[in-house]
Amino acid sequence: QVQLVESGGGLVQPGGSLRLSCRVSGIIFSFNAMGWYRQVPGKQRELVADISTGGRTGYDDSVKGRFTISRVNAKSTVYLQMNNLNPEDTAVYYCKAIAIDFWGQGTQVTVSS
Repeated sequence: QVQLVESGGGLVQPGGSLRLSCRVSGIIFSFNAMGWYRQVPGKQRELVADISTGGRTGYDDSVKGRFTISRVNAKSTVYLQMNNLNPEDTAVYYCKAIAIDFWGQGTQVTVSS
């Protein structure tokens, strides 16, 4: 079955950086576009970054220039490098294969001084 295991979250001060990882199994990773999403309590989950099978990337305006999504197909892993974090980035972050309706457990990112 599909498994998505996110890691790398934590508590960081404003202006700091974190790198999230998502190890994927149960699908042919290289055939799937991948996305990173985030959700705060009371709000809908939103797509913040995506990467195609060919490596083309897209970003929500709120993270453009600060976040970088990447993938290593040989490791079935997608990453999200997050720089210059601010308190508005606090959320649970999830990765997902764009075309497959299955979610992992997410990883909490908290930006606070």
